Amino acid sequence: MTKLSTAAWIAHNLGLSASFGGLLFGRLALNPNLKVVDSETERGKLLNTTWNRYNVVNAVSVGTAVATWFPGRLGLSGRAIDEQAQNLVRAKDILLLASVVTGLASIISGYMLSSQAPEGATPVESGSEPAPETPDRGVKLLRLVNVLGNVNLVLIGSISAITTVLSMKAIESPRWSFVARLLP
Repeated sequence: MTKLSTAAWIAHNLGLSASFGGLLFGRLALNPNLKVVDSETERGKLLNTTWNRYNVVNAVSVGTAVATWFPGRLGLSGRAIDEQAQNLVRAKDILLLASVVTGLASIISGYMLSSQAPEGATPVESGSEPAPETPDRGVKLLRLVNVLGNVNLVLIGSISAITTVLSMKAIESPRWSFVARLLP
């Protein structure tokens, strides 16, 4: 495979990895451990500042995965491998688009949550639990952000899994080996 295709494949996988790793870290490490901060408003400030900063990384990461998948995808449908690969390619298309939609909705909801108080200091118990003082709109936004984030984590994980399966199928395919030699 040539340098351009290889570089795109690497960028694609790094984009998926950065998104998945950041989302997983936030869900398992940041969100539940905010309780070490005594003040509920300081927890909210830390939560919103951290996630809003990572949203940029996540958007660039998913954007890179999308930008490297769809241009290459225009010429490749999976037919060069087999019917299962063709179905996996279609599934990956759908999952990538769904991850973009849920990711953007999560980012917008997160910014709306942080605007519930000056400097993003919306009171929270943790990254997934509102405090008793959290305004009603903030409670709804926190729940929405968490649902969207969990869905996005599953989508990105699924995309990574499909990417791995497609890679393994491509390695085993003599027809794909021929096609891959023609790539830029």
